[in-house]
Amino acid sequence: MVGFLLGAGSMFAVTYSTQAILPQLGRAFHVSPAHAGLTISVVVFALACGAWIWGPFSDRYGRKRSIVLASALLVAPTVGAALAPSFDVLLAFRTLQGLCIPGLLTAGVPYVAEAFAPGIGGRAMGYYVASLVAGGLIGRVGVALVAAGIGWRWGIGLLAILPLSAAVLMQRSLVDLPIATAQVGTFQGARRQLRNPKLLRATATGSAFFFTFVGCFSYVVYRLERPPFGFGPAAGSLVFVLWILGAAGPAIGRLADRIGWERLGLSALVLAAIGLALSLPASLPSLVLGLAFVTLANFCGVTAAQLGVTGATDVDRGAASAVYFSLYYGVGSLGAYLPGLAWERYGWGGVAVTGFGALAVAGVVLLSAHALNGRWP
Repeated sequence: MVGFLLGAGSMFAVTYSTQAILPQLGRAFHVSPAHAGLTISVVVFALACGAWIWGPFSDRYGRKRSIVLASALLVAPTVGAALAPSFDVLLAFRTLQGLCIPGLLTAGVPYVAEAFAPGIGGRAMGYYVASLVAGGLIGRVGVALVAAGIGWRWGIGLLAILPLSAAVLMQRSLVDLPIATAQVGTFQGARRQLRNPKLLRATATGSAFFFTFVGCFSYVVYRLERPPFGFGPAAGSLVFVLWILGAAGPAIGRLADRIGWERLGLSALVLAAIGLALSLPASLPSLVLGLAFVTLANFCGVTAAQLGVTGATDVDRGAASAVYFSLYYGVGSLGAYLPGLAWERYGWGGVAVTGFGALAVAGVVLLSAHALNGRWP
């Protein structure tokens, strides 16, 4: 389990490894802030595309093989990114990283569903989500600290230790799960899952939380720079410490085991809406509390949605996971763009409204399914 969690954490550590050092990259390669930001964009785009390859691959060749292979493959482009002689080469290696990461991501969720007993599946999923949170913090804070001391290349390069160690540990410890003949992972499986209402319901839920979460944390720094707050970039960035709330993942997972993923998802929608409302006043305590609610709701919602994915089908689980993650990142990544348009015109209130809208869509999807079935599906 340790190797599996280390592998999961390495995904987010690598994904967000350049976010905290964008100014240093800009100076090193003489590019604008917008161009430096492409080091994040290309990873997310490649991740969404790669999910369609790795999901069916894990169905056909097994979860363990997919997870271990992807983790091992992630080492080379991580080292390459650290040694990149030009910005274009850096983007190329970041793209390769993005293509490797879905091998762990799309196989990780179905592995949890298949390797653990149903009674502890939620708890295991909670630990899985918590490891993603830890990886995200390491990728931001850890790389920034190393970069400040000995340079950004070392900060990125040392991250290669994580997937390398994870690959070795997982090869020794992960269970070889049987491959069902009904799920010989092809793109036909992915097409079937695109018509699976349970999967699409879980996807809508997860995407709404991701959209809201990304929107809030992409533009709150701009708000903190303005009156009445007037914080500088360093002080404003401390708001990312709220990510530590993701450490509640195991407890969230246990709650999901007791009440079901749909009820947890709806509860998280309410919590996120309250958080958005609390963030509206020009008060720092209210803003921080509101963002804390949004953060906690995001991790509750993501845990719930991923449990919904595992329960949506007994076959083509890798393909189902690929559908979920490609749409999750594709739709959710708009949270870094559409709220920006609202911010330019209406300020923070516009950002909050886009979040309310996304949460409302997910709420309608969940409640309509309950109304049609007369019970939770």
